[in-house]
Amino acid sequence: MKPLILTSPLQGWASPLEAVPDPVFAERMMGDGIAVDPTGDCLHAPCDAVVLSVHASGHAITLRTPEGAEILMHIGLDTVALGGRGFSPCVTEGASVQRGDPLIRFDLDLLVCEARAVITPVIVTNPERFTIVRSETGKLVGVGEALMTIEPRDAAADVAIVEGDTVRRTIVVPLVHGIHARPAARIGEIARKFVSEVKITKDERDGNVRSPVALMALGVKLGDEITIAATGPDAADALAAIGDLILGGMGEKAGSAPTAPVFPRGGGGPGATNDNAAGSWPPASAGEQGAGKQATTLPADGRLPGVTASPGIAIGQAGLFRLAEIAVVREGADAATERAALDAALATVADRLATKSATAIGAERAILTAHSALLDDPTLTDDAHAAIARGDSAAYAWRTAIRAQADALHATGDPRLAERADDMLDLERQVLRALAGEDLDERLSFPPGTILLADDLLPSHLLGLDTASIVGFCVERGGPTSHVAILAATMGLPALVAMGPALAEIAAGTPLILDAGAGLLHVAPDAATRATAQAAFDAQTERRRAALANAARECRTQDGVRIEAFANLGSADDADVAVRNGAEGCGLLRTEFLFLERDSAPSVEEQTADYQRIADTLDGRPLIVRLLDIGGDKPAPYLPIAAEENPALGLRGIRVGLAHPDMLDAQLRAILAVRPAGQCRIMVPMIASLAELRAVRTALDAAAAATGHTEHVALGIMIETPAAAITADLLAQEADFLSIGTNDLTQYALAMDRGNPAVASDLDGLHPAVLRLIARTCEGGAVHGKWTGVCGGLASDPLAVPILIGLGVTELSSAPALVPEIKALVATLTIDACRAHAAAAMSCISAADVRTLARSFRP
Repeated sequence: MKPLILTSPLQGWASPLEAVPDPVFAERMMGDGIAVDPTGDCLHAPCDAVVLSVHASGHAITLRTPEGAEILMHIGLDTVALGGRGFSPCVTEGASVQRGDPLIRFDLDLLVCEARAVITPVIVTNPERFTIVRSETGKLVGVGEALMTIEPRDAAADVAIVEGDTVRRTIVVPLVHGIHARPAARIGEIARKFVSEVKITKDERDGNVRSPVALMALGVKLGDEITIAATGPDAADALAAIGDLILGGMGEKAGSAPTAPVFPRGGGGPGATNDNAAGSWPPASAGEQGAGKQATTLPADGRLPGVTASPGIAIGQAGLFRLAEIAVVREGADAATERAALDAALATVADRLATKSATAIGAERAILTAHSALLDDPTLTDDAHAAIARGDSAAYAWRTAIRAQADALHATGDPRLAERADDMLDLERQVLRALAGEDLDERLSFPPGTILLADDLLPSHLLGLDTASIVGFCVERGGPTSHVAILAATMGLPALVAMGPALAEIAAGTPLILDAGAGLLHVAPDAATRATAQAAFDAQTERRRAALANAARECRTQDGVRIEAFANLGSADDADVAVRNGAEGCGLLRTEFLFLERDSAPSVEEQTADYQRIADTLDGRPLIVRLLDIGGDKPAPYLPIAAEENPALGLRGIRVGLAHPDMLDAQLRAILAVRPAGQCRIMVPMIASLAELRAVRTALDAAAAATGHTEHVALGIMIETPAAAITADLLAQEADFLSIGTNDLTQYALAMDRGNPAVASDLDGLHPAVLRLIARTCEGGAVHGKWTGVCGGLASDPLAVPILIGLGVTELSSAPALVPEIKALVATLTIDACRAHAAAAMSCISAADVRTLARSFRP
């Protein structure tokens, strides 16, 4: 199979997964991939695929490509807690989608305001089958730009040994956390596809691969050597499948993410432990507890520390929950009756898990799948059936079987496996409730604004939480890698674990501030602390609400100077969002989405139809169409562009159009066909000389003559090279307008490749050198009465906007969802203040100094 290119589903900044402030993604627990911090507000399909699932809250979606790759996209962090607010899915489960199709629209303002982060992981969830061979990080990407390339994994190169009917294979385990619940469940799932019996041996102990508990009890760790043995008619195939699955890493391969433990502030450190079996807790703070001593009273300052399971802040009141033991009797009826009752209860729980799993995604789905595998574990059912045969009741037999295996996991001494014992106890409760004919969902009902305090929580409890009422939780026990912790992060609930018995001393209804990121629970905070926390949140919420309410107003400074507030677009969906957010036009339409990832260039008719849809959506507002900007980091397979040592300095931008005049002519004809005539303006990318502009003008005149187009069409240029900025006065003689692409201008001015992570962190458009080039551009345009806009990243940066206006910029084209905020900011500015501020910024010696200055600027 040839490599599969996944294009960016969002416009924004692409980063490695390590940049995601959530261990579920950063540690690749769910698979490998890339994250995009969005500036747009529509998630698009990164490839042709079928929709496997859309989360009920609308914040995440999973696709499967024809090649079998499964792609999860999770918009923001903690966004499940919004309960669907701000998300509008465009597709349903089972739908077929094509690359670039809209999948989920979302309210970026709402997410920025209420979610922990908007960074969006794009994950390959079956990395045992596919590996990422190329990725684009540390750069701004647009919808449809190449994000990563994946290929199927090669078959393992190790040799199997055949001994009669048995085939053996010895491998070294690459899983960073060893074989714990989810890997064990996946191994069992694969094993059940074959007839042969398969076992794994470690240190002369073996376990049936169909039994996740037996595999976990082996205590297999990273770097351990294990032997896989298969016996039966399809032994070779079974051995290859299971061995390749383990060697593929299952998203947990060592080296794919940092393996050193990360200790949250105030939440333990190298001496802290999270082993439930040992019943020990991380120290509250240095010197606060004696060696081996537990805190039994609340600290005097009301600051109770814990271990971060899911960061975030919640303000509310305490709600209490204690996990009560379910009583069972040992003596049963006849064995046949008891066995039938147990089998019926197991089937009931299995059906419930399957139903929930069908609509779940990501970590929630993985946990439910692991629970299903545990429930189907032959070790558990065989032991329970044996106990029933000895006269035990179904309930007592099931509890005995579960507890024995949970003890085996504790006995490994591995804290991660000890935490899996909680999953066993969860299944114990669910089956016992089914046996008693009770509702399997233990609903926890509390008043709105509840921060739940519990001695412990099980995954099923967490999945049954009413997140509209419960805004966070803290537990006495548990660990940061428990399934409860993972679910908390996935659901967007701030959470602390391993807080110790002091938590039990907090009374119901006590006011609380949960600062999970800092590892602290503030108990009965004073008025000042509570007011500070509430005020910061309320102020941001109100600013965004007011900005959106006033978004339809014409954009002017406080002293009446007109500044056009446009939006950068990539599709009609983007245009719809832009109009709803008060955009006064489109300052940059990226047309490359029509040209990439296809075998041939789009026809004139196809292009016209797309441009017309966008123009219609804008309802007469100006539409600035950028001519095709490919080449370099955005190749098209049908264009014969030879490999270049430095693509950023090679055949890209308008150079590609001039090198392929037929393609340029087709695009110009398509733009000219849009009605009403005059709504579209044309913008030329990567101009470096007046000769290039004149060549495009000649091509435009020829296309107009050939199509009978007589109306004037504005032809502007993008200022992306220092050459264009320095000679702006010359270019403005013949260009109708100038628009600065600050991303590339910064790259070229600072000689820093924005695709190179080694230098990309220092790539800042507020560098004084870049600001001086922007000033020179505005001055050059003004000489000939031509306006200058900014359509690059700086137009979406509130710190940069006053400086840009002070330099002479009169049009700002930002991300659609940011338009209300930009318009609200402009309304607070005066031209004189902005000019003075811009002059001071150009006198700074670094981008960091400019940003410090910008933060202190008060309109």
